[in-house]
Amino acid sequence: MLNKAILMGRLTAEPELRQTQSNIPVTTFRLAVDRSYARQGEQKQTDFINIVCWRQTAEFVSKWFHKGQLVAVSGRIQTRDWQDQQGNRRTTTEVVADEVFFAESKRDSQSQSQYNGGQYGGSQYNNRNSGSQAAPSSLPFDFNTGVDEFQELSDDDGELPF
Repeated sequence: MLNKAILMGRLTAEPELRQTQSNIPVTTFRLAVDRSYARQGEQKQTDFINIVCWRQTAEFVSKWFHKGQLVAVSGRIQTRDWQDQQGNRRTTTEVVADEVFFAESKRDSQSQSQYNGGQYGGSQYNNRNSGSQAAPSSLPFDFNTGVDEFQELSDDDGELPF
């Protein structure tokens, strides 16, 4: 069976970090995802999709992502049943995120946050290992200053490999 969801949208609010009773971090947030089509004469519609992240991914998202920011999410769709406070049976459909990525530059994100009246305190880099808690300053390229710590290698080694 195949269950894979890949989404890109804007956070509608600050991600909410909580702990389960067994102290497992879980973060929930909502993405506003524009549909890729619109009927002639109508505006595009937007879907609001609930996202859930667990453990290191939950901590990463709550630390670096903020309201209004454009993010990409890769995960699976999950449906679960629960009971509300009045005892009514409810069903929820959500995406359980395996990976969450920055989808815009820091400058673009700051502009969007200022437009939305929010604040941005994150960074700009793609975290391919969503469990990583590395700060942006530990990356080989400093996005704030543009300084690259990698050394350039010479292309001419004198011999061809074939």
